[in-house]
Amino acid sequence: MPTRTANAKWEGGLKGGRGTFSLASGLGGGFSFSSRFESAPASNPEELLGAAYASCFSMALAAALEKNGTPSTSVATTANATLEKVGDAFSITKIALTVTAVVPNVDDPTFQRFANATKDGCIVARALKGNMDLQMVATLQNA
Repeated sequence: MPTRTANAKWEGGLKGGRGTFSLASGLGGGFSFSSRFESAPASNPEELLGAAYASCFSMALAAALEKNGTPSTSVATTANATLEKVGDAFSITKIALTVTAVVPNVDDPTFQRFANATKDGCIVARALKGNMDLQMVATLQNA
């Protein structure tokens, strides 16, 4: 299996400095104290972690539904990662997924069973599980 590579660089002090990140795929961006701890535009590690979880979840749910013989038309997932001060340190305390999937020929209880299994079972979820609260609300839209 491949090893994936990401790079990050920070220049300057904490509040006045700025950082950049790049991925081997060519994606990249900037981040700063303000984009992480306030509301300034730019990226931050929390949203990147949320994007990883949402991407992994969407792909894994589609694979599970296909294996069940009920392939999805689409799985759209939004991740909200919460950064909070816990004691003397900041922690990512929760990632909440909001999922909307179009899956013909499947009932809601079956869909919910697959979505719940994927919430804790996809590759990224297994890395995060036990370190933060993983939540999910999944909505089935029949085509």
